[in-house]
Amino acid sequence: MSDLVDDLRSYVIHIELYVRMLLRWIVASGLIGIVSGLVGTAFHRGVEMATDFRMSHFWILWTLPVAGLLAVGIYRLLKVEGLGTDTVIEQIRTGEGLSLRLLPAVFTATIVTHLAGGSSGREGAALQMGGAIGLGVGRTLRLDERDRSTATMAGMAALFSALFGTPIAATVFAMGVISVGAIYHVAFVPCLIASLVSFETSLRLGVEPTRFLVEAVPRVTPLCVAQVALLACLCGMLSAVFCESVHRTERLAHRWLPNPWIRAAAGGCAILALTLMLGTQDYNGAGMGGIVGAVESGTAGAFAFMWKIVFTSITLAAGFKGGEVVPSFFIGATFGCVVGPMLGLPASFSAAVGLVSVFCGATNCPLASLFLAVELFGPEGLLLFAVACGFAFVMSGYYGLYFSQRILYDKLKATFIDAHANAYHEGAARQ
Repeated sequence: MSDLVDDLRSYVIHIELYVRMLLRWIVASGLIGIVSGLVGTAFHRGVEMATDFRMSHFWILWTLPVAGLLAVGIYRLLKVEGLGTDTVIEQIRTGEGLSLRLLPAVFTATIVTHLAGGSSGREGAALQMGGAIGLGVGRTLRLDERDRSTATMAGMAALFSALFGTPIAATVFAMGVISVGAIYHVAFVPCLIASLVSFETSLRLGVEPTRFLVEAVPRVTPLCVAQVALLACLCGMLSAVFCESVHRTERLAHRWLPNPWIRAAAGGCAILALTLMLGTQDYNGAGMGGIVGAVESGTAGAFAFMWKIVFTSITLAAGFKGGEVVPSFFIGATFGCVVGPMLGLPASFSAAVGLVSVFCGATNCPLASLFLAVELFGPEGLLLFAVACGFAFVMSGYYGLYFSQRILYDKLKATFIDAHANAYHEGAARQ
């Protein structure tokens, strides 16, 4: 009888512990979601207004060199030079490095970048701002070091969700981007709550979720699966080219132009010169117009993906701010739109496959990419998108957008390697 009483007492203690922890995360994640939704809405509006102004006032492109100087100056003024998405990832892993001053710095500098015409996205800024918000709430609530790391992930997911309207993809992305081969399941509930609250907050404030209408999703047949797999393989290799281009351009820029002020001004001049040479703003800013055209209309320039890689690599190497994920959407969508029909696939559907595949290869997050596909394009092509994510993930090798991302397990064998992305490639250190 006494054993039964002891077991019951132990069970009650455990239930009480679980309930207390769950309530704590509901409160913390709810706060993170509300703040992220408000900040995300303001950021979305700011980028939208900056883009609209640039598109209707071509002369603003001539301020690109000055905008580069301003972006560098903002980071120097707030003493957050060198901090970025990699810093947020390190904060989650080690509990060190992230400053809350990163939030106003990346918020302002990204809007400046989009206003002047630099080629960057929004999600890099979202991950950084969200991470800072999560960490700030964690400190305010006096969470311990490990829980602050979870709160940082919840913030990343929340702001990603606020901007794109994809709460499930945002949740899985925040859990899986830190270490390839290990998902932080402990963060599932905090990230999901924060994402849903943030999404609802931004939705109520008028931010429409990102959605695309894909025409002519093909019927699943062995031939169609093979076609999608081949396109995904090509996109996976393209994502490796994109990642290497971004990183190599940054290294060369720092080597040739070690002074950040000169580097920013020179990069701004280079983007301006390329824009004038091509006579279009298609590759400035995030490039959402090009993505919509490829996915919904099945139209894209033959070399649009190549120019976007060039513009984005120079922009980020120069010191402008933003992110690489929306440019990866553009690169994948335009590449898929052009190459897919050559393989016998509809152009619109191929653009959607390309978008998801390049994102998957660049971030090494196949599950998040699959959920992203469903939330952006609908569930009709789920099986084909799953095929695309799998093949793109393998064919991207060990490249990635984030150096701080750890690849714990080999992509080809069940072998523990624990290496940084971009530091362990196929054929390296193998028996």
